[in-house]
Amino acid sequence: MQNRGLVIFLSVVVTLLCFFYLSFTVVSYNVQQNARAAATDASGKIDLNKKQAYLDSIWNTPVYNLFGVAEYTYKEVKDYELSLGLDLQGGMHVTLEVSPVDIIKGLAGNSQDSSFVKALRTATAEQKNSRSSFSSLFFKAYRAENPDKPLASIFANASTRGKIATNDDDSKVISIVDQEIESAIDRSFTILSNRLDQFGTSQPNIQRLPGSGKIQVEIPGADNPQRVRKLLQGVARLEFWDVIEPNTLNNQLLVINEILVKEQKAAKTTTAKSGEPAAKSGSEDLSSLLGDSTKTGSDTTATAKETQGLDSLQNLNVSPLFALSSPPGSFRYAIKDTATINDIFKRQDIRNVLPRNVGVYWANKPELVGTQESLELFFLDIGRNGKSKLTGEVITDARNELDQFARPAVSMNMNATGTRVWAKWTSEAASKSPKGRIAIMLDNAVYSAPSVNGEIPNGNSQITGNFTIEEAKDLANVLKAGSLPAPTKIVEESSVGPTLGQESIRNGMISIVVGFLIIIFFMLVVYNASGWVADLAVILNLIFLLGILASLNAALTLPGIAGILLSLAIAVDANVLINERVKEDLNAGKTLDTSIRAGYKNAFTAIIDSNVTTLIKGFVLLAFGSGLIYGFAVTLIIGILCSFFTSVFFTRVIFEYYIRRGKKVNFSMSWSKNLFRSININFIGNRKIYYTISSAIVVAGIVMVSIKGFNYGVDFKGGRTYIIGFEKPVTAKEVRESLTEAFGEAPEVKTFGGDTKYKITTSYLIDDDSDEATVHAGKQLETGLAKFSGNKATILSFYKVGPTIANDIKVSAIWSLMVAVVLMFLYILIRFRKWQFALGTVVSLFHTVMVVLSLFVLLEGIMPFSLEIDQSFVAAILTVIGYSINDSVVVFDRVREFLAMKKSTEDTASVVNNALNDTLSRTLITGMSTIFVLLILFVFGGETIRGFTFAMLIGVLIGTYSSLCIGTPVLVDFSKDDKLPDNKVAAGKPVTA
Repeated sequence: MQNRGLVIFLSVVVTLLCFFYLSFTVVSYNVQQNARAAATDASGKIDLNKKQAYLDSIWNTPVYNLFGVAEYTYKEVKDYELSLGLDLQGGMHVTLEVSPVDIIKGLAGNSQDSSFVKALRTATAEQKNSRSSFSSLFFKAYRAENPDKPLASIFANASTRGKIATNDDDSKVISIVDQEIESAIDRSFTILSNRLDQFGTSQPNIQRLPGSGKIQVEIPGADNPQRVRKLLQGVARLEFWDVIEPNTLNNQLLVINEILVKEQKAAKTTTAKSGEPAAKSGSEDLSSLLGDSTKTGSDTTATAKETQGLDSLQNLNVSPLFALSSPPGSFRYAIKDTATINDIFKRQDIRNVLPRNVGVYWANKPELVGTQESLELFFLDIGRNGKSKLTGEVITDARNELDQFARPAVSMNMNATGTRVWAKWTSEAASKSPKGRIAIMLDNAVYSAPSVNGEIPNGNSQITGNFTIEEAKDLANVLKAGSLPAPTKIVEESSVGPTLGQESIRNGMISIVVGFLIIIFFMLVVYNASGWVADLAVILNLIFLLGILASLNAALTLPGIAGILLSLAIAVDANVLINERVKEDLNAGKTLDTSIRAGYKNAFTAIIDSNVTTLIKGFVLLAFGSGLIYGFAVTLIIGILCSFFTSVFFTRVIFEYYIRRGKKVNFSMSWSKNLFRSININFIGNRKIYYTISSAIVVAGIVMVSIKGFNYGVDFKGGRTYIIGFEKPVTAKEVRESLTEAFGEAPEVKTFGGDTKYKITTSYLIDDDSDEATVHAGKQLETGLAKFSGNKATILSFYKVGPTIANDIKVSAIWSLMVAVVLMFLYILIRFRKWQFALGTVVSLFHTVMVVLSLFVLLEGIMPFSLEIDQSFVAAILTVIGYSINDSVVVFDRVREFLAMKKSTEDTASVVNNALNDTLSRTLITGMSTIFVLLILFVFGGETIRGFTFAMLIGVLIGTYSSLCIGTPVLVDFSKDDKLPDNKVAAGKPVTA
């Protein structure tokens, strides 16, 4: 084998890198366990606030020393760990939509023109079944209503002055409107990012969904959904305030220091006398931060050391509290100490020391000073009434640009009212010595506090500073936050409680361990010594997969675990293909060396084709999926690439190592040498029987669908789904009856893994996107469940999908299926160069999908678990399609070989039938290994993915049946002997039947 050294080098290097990245996950787990221990009381109850406080306190503290070469803080460890998805650790997932309707209304000055209003209604209705942007649908509808009326007549108004003129043509107006919609989404994203940074949970994640006005937010560990909804949907408050320099508050700050120092002395005296630790209090928390600031060696309190009580709270400035630094009055505190600072300034006795007009606020984001991240503390003049002189409504435009020295800066324009107030305010600030500063604050966080160099009379201001281009853009977005309405509404929401998350973790780990062990054992008992080699490849594949996921800081979800197990099954399939090919040559009397070389050569084409078709399916899922499905796709794609390397190259190196040393490698046990090779089924001759059976199942499914329709999941029809856990067993009928009165309609109630857990789905108030509607629905649920006296009910998880996004998900699902089938058809057509092969593949695919759909409909209500048509089902169907094509490719590859050596006296049907029986051993062994894995997932994976794994399970069975009994017979039916591939088309040496 060429490049053997490169394969060994890559295997060693990648393995070491994977262990390096996985080590961060181990360290993070240990830190989490320490946090749990620190937050657990004597009764075993965990205080989540204490746990979070512990983690915050070590956020920037080194917790991992790598062989004395490098140290990593907890923050850096979290950046590299393989984290858990929300379905495993609990938390909230929210999809928000920035309403383009309100943006367009704002740009049109809330026009009441009848044609304008009608075009908005038309576009809103059409968007439910269209993938086009809302603005394009609106412009199309408006032109249909007013073919001769220019858009500028609507959009040229006071709110767009300087951007759109009355004589602008439609193309320019459309461009400006699209830019403003995109800008509004950017602003919303910036505002939400800032709010999440201040939320106080570890690693909140926010991202824009490409090609849409939607923003996806994930908050691990969030246990207060109402607070999160308020945080995400609250109106942004942009305000301007005067900065009070701390040197003007010297006397007050000294008094505060004296109060704190006295408290510390009293606490230490009490501790010394009692000989025991002082009782927990706010002052003791302060004591741990003050360190030795009160150690003076005497009882005097007049030393400089003692007058630094507040300043000693990890203030990174070396100067005393009341001294000036750069910029003037700048004070920074380590992030872990900001909570203590807040507690100090919330105290009434401390507030009484400060003037009434002084407000204490923090900067919006930390800065690195030395080795610690710190936040700047601001004192602002909030006046007597707490009302700002100017708010964001006066801003008409803001943009990032370059100043006269080519440095990033921000320019903003104000309306007439703002210009008048701003001119007077800046004049007063510029006359101060030193120059006054004006703070720009969004949602109670200071984004910038620039000094004022002179009066700004025309409302056009430029803010300069040490900005990066990204920071200038963010500040411009902040300044524009109040200039145009861009409300966000929650269109999808889910929350998973920690109890259900822990159960999912347990189920997922059991699935991985048991499934992995079964694969290892299965390969060993079937293939003897070569099974050990395949097992090493599977183990290496798992290490590679987990290590790469960790390096990408990916989140492991339950569908992701399914993807891991499926990728292991695909790795097994490649090894089965190779081993079966080698066994054929060994049985034919060839040497071990020759058999191994021929086995890899003959199996390579089928492995490539099967991996590429599965990759196509994975990338389609990646393009059209979101949330859990996206995670499944990422895991599957990485797994396929890893399995190809380990199965084709790594195993080859090991086999050649044995050959060079003259050692024998057995490729079967005595009982498995001719396993499944004595079977002889007349697949082609019995095809009419197979056609009849399949047609009957599909027709029955169609009839059942026409009678009761599909059982769509909540993500396809919209609604709210709750997973409820009871302390004692109840029946579904009792739950349904108790909730019917509360909701005004009978909800859908299904068992969820037992008679103490139920999945409740309702469309109650689903057309109302307001936070109040969600809260009210939750209260109605609690009212209905309260009827079970003495049997406490707990909401374990919650999932809400609005009708708009439900339509989007349904359209995406249809597109993903169509795109996947078309791409796979084209690939098969190119690879086999005969349309009959591609036709047989597509017929096999459609047959698999139709039969699985029919069985889902026919078995709904019979099986003891839910069989819903939802996103997970679509992922399962796409995976099954990939598996079916994988199977068809391998079968067709053998059919092509046999047809290539077909004699003129032989008929096509007999040759194809011999090919199917010849490859049956590989088909059955691969199918068995995959089914074993899916059975483990089905049994141990938990209720969350039970419908998904059931679809996969029957899909694999039907997919195997389709490729053998439907796809290949169709190939024969649509082929003539003279149109089938000849010897010139054959790839590699044919094998004997």
